[in-house]
Amino acid sequence: MNDRAVSLLGAIGHGAAVPGGEPTPALRARLAGGLVVRDGAVVLAETARRSVGPAEAARGDLTGWECGVNSFHLEDYVDVPVGRLDEGGPVVEVSAQRELLLQGLGLAREVCALGRNAVPPIPLRCIVSAGPSNAVFRFHRVRAGERWHHPDLDAYREEHLVVVEWGPLAEP
Repeated sequence: MNDRAVSLLGAIGHGAAVPGGEPTPALRARLAGGLVVRDGAVVLAETARRSVGPAEAARGDLTGWECGVNSFHLEDYVDVPVGRLDEGGPVVEVSAQRELLLQGLGLAREVCALGRNAVPPIPLRCIVSAGPSNAVFRFHRVRAGERWHHPDLDAYREEHLVVVEWGPLAEP
């Protein structure tokens, strides 16, 4: 978790239980069909029905492809106030960012459980970010030497960012 997320949520030790509330019914509906593995890529079943397969889209970057198709705005599924700037862009207050981050962490816990319960189990990495204009949830399979996010989470200066993993650690 980056320093911004620590200040918003409080410190959580390595290996500690993932915080977060019970995901909203709308977020749970995104998980209802479970996970699907297509050509080595992991996607939510509900997403798999609407996306081009990874062999056609990834061109060797399955992690990037997964993060693209397994990405959505949390504020579309959680009832928080989202204002509008004079220029028309969205604005999310810090208290709403905190709620969205907690909802994303609760969802990460559930997505990781789907990976843990798969046969064979699938190591997963969930990335939850909340900032002044939106909150995003995404995930991908853990692959040695690959990650979607910058390794220095504090490089994300405008976002509260948390990475949740389940499975064997591919890298420190």
